[in-house]
Amino acid sequence: MVVPFRSGKSRLALPAEAREAMALSMLATVLAAAKSVGRTLLVTNDGELAGRFGVEHVPDPGGGQGAAVVAGIDGARELPVLVVNADLPRATTADLESLAGAAPALVAAADGTTNALALTDPAAFEPLYGPGSAARFEALGLRPVDLPNLAADVDTLADVAA
Repeated sequence: MVVPFRSGKSRLALPAEAREAMALSMLATVLAAAKSVGRTLLVTNDGELAGRFGVEHVPDPGGGQGAAVVAGIDGARELPVLVVNADLPRATTADLESLAGAAPALVAAADGTTNALALTDPAAFEPLYGPGSAARFEALGLRPVDLPNLAADVDTLADVAA
């Protein structure tokens, strides 16, 4: 499992300390669920975080989420390879197992971006993140699956309230 992470959640209109605490709390939730499913690779510039959460560290190469995911996929060994965003505070082990069982699959956020992928052919991954990315991943052959906990990301204060 690959979890890309950049600290801060800078789009949230909260004080920096609160944003960082929220980002780390969501990361902890995602990583706890991920570790229950299998080997977990955290792609980040902060190698200490991987040790803190008991997962493997992959240095973030820079260049955005797509480049981070490529770096993580390069280190993955098991199939399917799950790619799960770090801002999913409701993620559970059962959700990740369901995603893996549906591979090749994707979970879209309400805004049409992509929160999670289950790849059966990691070599076919293309870094298609950004607005409308779920439709682009679907066009590659990934099936949308309805996993509400994985669809519920946190990008705005309204997401926090929900």
